[in-house]
Amino acid sequence: MRRYSGTIAVWGLLVAGALAAPQDPTQPTRWFKGNTHTHSLNSDGDSTPDDVVRWYREKGYQFVVFTDHEFITPVDGLNAVFGADGKFLVIPGQEVTGRFNITPVHANGLGLTSVVMPRTGTSELDVLRKNIAAIRGAGGLPQINHPNFGWALTAADLAQVEGPALLEIWNGHPTVNNLGGGGVPSAEAMWDAALTAGHRIFGVADDDSHHFKRLADPAAAAPGRGWVVVRAARLERDAILDALRRGDFYASTGVSLSDVQASPTELRIVIAPTASSRYRIEFVGAGGRVLAEVVQSPAVYTFRGDERYVRARVIESNGRMAWTQPVFLQ
Repeated sequence: MRRYSGTIAVWGLLVAGALAAPQDPTQPTRWFKGNTHTHSLNSDGDSTPDDVVRWYREKGYQFVVFTDHEFITPVDGLNAVFGADGKFLVIPGQEVTGRFNITPVHANGLGLTSVVMPRTGTSELDVLRKNIAAIRGAGGLPQINHPNFGWALTAADLAQVEGPALLEIWNGHPTVNNLGGGGVPSAEAMWDAALTAGHRIFGVADDDSHHFKRLADPAAAAPGRGWVVVRAARLERDAILDALRRGDFYASTGVSLSDVQASPTELRIVIAPTASSRYRIEFVGAGGRVLAEVVQSPAVYTFRGDERYVRARVIESNGRMAWTQPVFLQ
């Protein structure tokens, strides 16, 4: 079966209009593991860029995006020392530290090469929209960060954000309220609200890493807690960013997928199993409703044709998870 990203309009079944140039199906692709939210001493991290890059490379990542606050950490020298063709890549970026009154409204600009200063606005949503527009205007890929940090954003806010964009559905920082609470939905449920409203927003997991000198401290924002695995033909900046932009990746906190395939009739997930783990795969549709549950791999969901979108959530028996991106249906 030919591999497709579920967001590319290659079948009559899918919503027309590709988000980026489709992956050439004649070119072999690979999976590349990376982190899209990383801090160093250049903003509020505790380690030098060299130490940060060394940690990710030695732990088996293939790319890392620096997102220091209002600072573009230079990557040419880092790539000269640590980069290797097809093995490791450092990508520039920035965390745009917006706020409305005292409420934090943060967004990453992946691939930014010049600083985008935070915009002001009349509400949290207005600030977010203006900063996303500024990131896009500067050539970056916007990523909405930790929507429940400071209880900044609501599901209704995210349902009004136009894609393509990324959203942190899981952030490794210990105080960002990934799971919601007190009547506030989880970041993942907010994602479903945006998808149900018809917006192209793709879910990421990442570290929001700050503390490389406190790796064993559960109160630290340490690395290695969440990541994305991107499917691309090359480990190059544009290829990685284009794959993220069109949703050709999955997010994980520890579950590895061997493959994700979509055809005109089905979504198929293959898990790379570990010896002691078991898995539950939930296929999720509009409104966050679980459409089907499967306990074996490969896990296959056959489209009925009336779903707005279908995505998969993989739950491992020790609490680790993976999330695939939505296949959008007409």
